[in-house]
Amino acid sequence: MILITGATGVVGRETVRLLVEGGAEVAAVTRDPHAGFPAGTQLLHPAKVPTIDGVEAILLSPRATGSTAADLLARARGTGAARVVVLSSVAVQYPAGHARFRRQFHTAEDVAKGSGLDWTILRCADFAANTLAWAGQIQATGTVRGAYPHARTSTVDERDIAAVAALALTHPQHRGQTYLLTGEQPLSQPEKVAALGTALERTLSFDEAAPDEIRRGMLAASLPEEVPDRLLGSLADYAREAGPTTDTVRLLLGRPARTYATWARDHRAAFTAGGPR
Repeated sequence: MILITGATGVVGRETVRLLVEGGAEVAAVTRDPHAGFPAGTQLLHPAKVPTIDGVEAILLSPRATGSTAADLLARARGTGAARVVVLSSVAVQYPAGHARFRRQFHTAEDVAKGSGLDWTILRCADFAANTLAWAGQIQATGTVRGAYPHARTSTVDERDIAAVAALALTHPQHRGQTYLLTGEQPLSQPEKVAALGTALERTLSFDEAAPDEIRRGMLAASLPEEVPDRLLGSLADYAREAGPTTDTVRLLLGRPARTYATWARDHRAAFTAGGPR
């Protein structure tokens, strides 16, 4: 059995789908009994995770497991688990944003390496799905307001991360490897907005705003303080120096990483009036 923490996140959910389609037995950790996973997926409430036996491999999402990660991996090893794959961040290797957020990923990596399990680390660039946060603005006005328009990152499609995660969870030759997963083209926020416009066949624009204005708007929308802290801290650094670009997805999957333009076309419905959010 393969245990997926953070199963309702964009990477976790896609990893579950790929593994189930590949014939694996999968347990998805979720509090939602109606989470809508593929038939055959075992749903496991977080409180029940310590009681499960027969786990062979674990996808570890640091944001989902937090301080319980070490206990989870110790329990899994004691009942016969062999592998752990950690969803980490490129910021561990290429520092950007506030140090306290990087430390969370550092800690998760160290926990995995000290667990006695075979480990694989996936250091991921910013997810394409992060731009779903623009959907409301695009539907309402066709304009995205944001700070640091010159910040450039090689955004990675979460489906590519999931494909690599599924590979590492099921193939032991990836043990001891740290993979830097990015797209293959650095883009600014206005360039991403333009790609969405092409996908939607409408003219969209990006309107630069001061970081403090964006922060106030996010807090007014009842977002936790850490959300603007994560976003604006990273963008400020990427405006000075672009984030990393690698061909690791291509090397591991035997095909190019999906482009942001492809992601935009595949998620058009989320940016149209009345579309899914």
